[in-house]
Amino acid sequence: MPLTKPLSGADELAADTPPTRDRAVDVARLAALIVVMFGHCALLLATIDSGGVRIGNILGEIPALTPVTWIVQVMPLFFLAGGAAGAYGWHAGKSWGTWLVARAQRLCRPVFWYLAAWTVGLLAVRLTLGPDSAADLGRESVALLWFLGVYLVVLAFVPALTRLSTGRQVAVLVAGLLAAATVVDTIRLSVGAPMAGVANIVIVWLIPVALGVGYARRLIGPRVALAVGAGALVAQTVLAVVGPYEVSLVVTGTEHLSNVSPPTLLLALHCTWVSAAFIACAGAIQRWAQRPRVWYVVAVGNGGAMTLYLWHIVAIAIAAFSLHAIGLDAYDVDAPHFWALLALRAAVFAVVMFALFRLLSPLEHRRLPWWDAPVGATGARSVAAGVLIVLAGVAMVLLAKNGLTGAFGWTMLGCFTASAVSARAMARA
Repeated sequence: MPLTKPLSGADELAADTPPTRDRAVDVARLAALIVVMFGHCALLLATIDSGGVRIGNILGEIPALTPVTWIVQVMPLFFLAGGAAGAYGWHAGKSWGTWLVARAQRLCRPVFWYLAAWTVGLLAVRLTLGPDSAADLGRESVALLWFLGVYLVVLAFVPALTRLSTGRQVAVLVAGLLAAATVVDTIRLSVGAPMAGVANIVIVWLIPVALGVGYARRLIGPRVALAVGAGALVAQTVLAVVGPYEVSLVVTGTEHLSNVSPPTLLLALHCTWVSAAFIACAGAIQRWAQRPRVWYVVAVGNGGAMTLYLWHIVAIAIAAFSLHAIGLDAYDVDAPHFWALLALRAAVFAVVMFALFRLLSPLEHRRLPWWDAPVGATGARSVAAGVLIVLAGVAMVLLAKNGLTGAFGWTMLGCFTASAVSARAMARA
């Protein structure tokens, strides 16, 4: 969709949108993106001194702010939107692996551009600011890719989830996933090693995906969703008070038991009530999004959603270091006017992000030779292609976890690229 379309074209865009379009899902996706972008702008503390680039976290510096993460942790909405969109796009008789590759084509296209740009950028940082600064930026630059990696993995379950035919079946599945997350947490706590809870990466994030599929299939009513959401929120609150879990639902850098890396039962309950809250409000959101100007903003934003997600950390860095150059750092939380400087950085970030959006979002729609050619494999080749996409997702999660630095990080970049390319070759028509 052209990004230069004038606002007067809002009515035309609304008229061109099919009446069957679930606009509530698009609103949820864009709203979550905005929260994530400005949340990261507030969370990340960065400056440059004689030792190179310094990166901090405001929650690590001010732990009293951690309860706010129960509001700003909106990643479940991304997975719910992915589950719903996948359910709308899947039809019985399609080939599982080929369907998964087709969805990965659109998702990975801007990722290739992003990784290529950072490969060049990190080399430049290494030559100018030194290997330590390059390593720090290499970890931060790909940290957000964990979502895309997990998304590729859980998306593979959507065709199976569409076989759920009643709300009761969805409830049983979600209850089973919560129980499984509890078991994994018990093992993790008894062993005392975070990696013992790695299975929860799939278990926990499948919950909003399953609820998204149930929502798309009209298996969950608003009243039921409201009751389920209230119950899950109460359970999460009780667990945070009496259980072994920390309050923060994002990475702080100072936590002893992370709720997100890997996920815990606390985050699973959060996924449940956030997803249920959306389902309860979806009708009202859908009606609100019928307004032409509202839909115009939502549609344009979703047309460049991957650009917003991938490049907003770069925009934050540009804003932070530009202000640093004129002595307006928002790094030391105890410094005078820190909050005013943080607000200034948010304003500069918004301007920079808008410019990057206009510049880079067309890459999302520019088809890549060979990669974007039609896929149509069936049988064993389709299955193999789907498995390779899942492996590409796993490699991306490991890349995000370890960063684009060191032998392992660069190896995971190679594994992701090789798996994705091999899947595309296997799924050729």
